[in-house]
Amino acid sequence: MLYAEVEGQGPRLVLVHGFTQTSHSWGEVAASLAIEHEVVRVDAPGHGRSGPARPMPAAAEQVAEAGGTAVYLGYSMGARLCLHLALAEPQLVSALVLVGGTAGIADPDERQRRQVADQALADHLERVGLEAFLYQWLANPMFAGLDPTAAGLPARLENTTQGLAASLRLAGTGAQESLWERLPELAMPVLVVAGECDAKVPVSRAMADAIGDNAVLAIISRAGHAAHLEDPTGFVGAVRPFLHGGPAPDAEPTECLMSPITRRPGPRQSPTGAGRYPPAPR
Repeated sequence: MLYAEVEGQGPRLVLVHGFTQTSHSWGEVAASLAIEHEVVRVDAPGHGRSGPARPMPAAAEQVAEAGGTAVYLGYSMGARLCLHLALAEPQLVSALVLVGGTAGIADPDERQRRQVADQALADHLERVGLEAFLYQWLANPMFAGLDPTAAGLPARLENTTQGLAASLRLAGTGAQESLWERLPELAMPVLVVAGECDAKVPVSRAMADAIGDNAVLAIISRAGHAAHLEDPTGFVGAVRPFLHGGPAPDAEPTECLMSPITRRPGPRQSPTGAGRYPPAPR
């Protein structure tokens, strides 16, 4: 059984967070969406106050039990969970929002390499402990646009070393089957969201193309992988029209430096290289 918190009134909207996060990691996005929706924020399997991690199909089934019939919005790992759910039980998913997600790794050899890497990362987490791991995780270049408040370290510390390690081993991208060939099965409206500065924008674009005419791609200007946390106003501005049955607004082109993403200046690091996070505990 999954832990969940509910706020607001209206059509049900289920939010499923990313790896190392919890139901408390949505910041102002959840409050903004709860103005017009009953927002259900779940702790994913292996995270927060929910039970142990499960392989993706079983984890998606638990999300369905917690959310029921609703619009499902997932970020990163949560997007993969929502995608599994939409394919397994489409009658429960009135619409789908996938933020920074992927349909998996199509190439078997590459998927095997990723599974080995996920296993190694889980082993590393168990060696260094939760807090040190989270500091290292948030130093990843894909989170370069997150300031300390948006990164939400206190909520991430609600997790356990054992829960996150099991999540990597059982529900990491390397452990899940590729869903690319099944994307055309999705018949509900789908909004695919990506931050303009996320190196995975081509993946989001390919997903929207593979799903078909019922999918819309929204690009959040000047945002990275965690677009909903870097620019919550822009994110809600893209999602809200979709939830009302209209198109998401097109992003204006910007000067985002995408190659390499590590060159993009962001709140995490000053021009002199002095970080805004304290050193990781030893």
